[in-house]
Amino acid sequence: MWLIRCEEEGEYGKSPAERSVEEHIKNSVVIVDKHSGPTSHQITAWVKEIFGVKKAGHAGTLDPKVTGVLPVALENATKAMPVLMGLDKEYVGVMHLHREMDEEILRRVIVEKFVGKIVQIPPVKSAVARVPRERKIYYFDILEIEGKDVLFKIGCEAGTYVRKVIHDLGVQLGVGAHMKELRRTKVGNFSEDEAHSLVKIRDAYEFWKEGEESLIRKVLIPIEYAIAHVKKVFVKDSAVYPITCGAPVYVKGITRVQEGIEKGEIVAVFSLKDELIALGIAKMNSEEMVNRKKGIAVRTDRVFMEKGTYPKIV
Repeated sequence: MWLIRCEEEGEYGKSPAERSVEEHIKNSVVIVDKHSGPTSHQITAWVKEIFGVKKAGHAGTLDPKVTGVLPVALENATKAMPVLMGLDKEYVGVMHLHREMDEEILRRVIVEKFVGKIVQIPPVKSAVARVPRERKIYYFDILEIEGKDVLFKIGCEAGTYVRKVIHDLGVQLGVGAHMKELRRTKVGNFSEDEAHSLVKIRDAYEFWKEGEESLIRKVLIPIEYAIAHVKKVFVKDSAVYPITCGAPVYVKGITRVQEGIEKGEIVAVFSLKDELIALGIAKMNSEEMVNRKKGIAVRTDRVFMEKGTYPKIV
């Protein structure tokens, strides 16, 4: 739902759908279907090479043997990493129990001990300090059991080590367990249905070079759509130029805001043409942004729109 401060039409700018492919490449996210073997950094380097961009970054590292959804931001879109890194994840995998286990006991232990808030110590081979930390498991479903192999689906908070969850489950059961296979099927709102292999991404780029745009437009997700989970503030045309220069968002420049914004929250600042101008930190909640007569509503943090894209309107 939206809270309206004033009604105004946008005269300047260009909606994401109207951008050229060249513009899309500099402002998009690609969902890679990572194959087993390379690291996430290698995959990102290959995507960077395919598109010939100077910068690229991935959101949510996958172990070399793990496959599935890996969002890779290109050029300007890498500025959105703070709001892409913390997205919830979903995985489908196979755990191997070291001894056969009664299915009823297995399901009961999972529900009682491994759904909801858990505490885990990151594995030895991890990039973070090995100290206990709390993470949330939203669901942990058993899909199929064949002997000692158990097919499962798990939804969890970012930063959860699924391999460690399986190990800890084996300890809790008293039989031991390890992860045999793992595939990431979702990152936030991105699903494997939107993921493309490196071969398909490269082919889409080559077809575009030969004059066919349809495939590459399916591969490139505009940054505006990639951060759909971030609450939004829309501003007047006259407010865009100062924001691109690093100025904060003042309440007088706002047209409408999304409900539920809290002070201190990261918000996305949009133009009336649905273009992402900047990410910032809310200094007011939604109601205050709409009802206050003056003051700073959002402190600008990361500017996406190039200075001069909109004229300086007095």
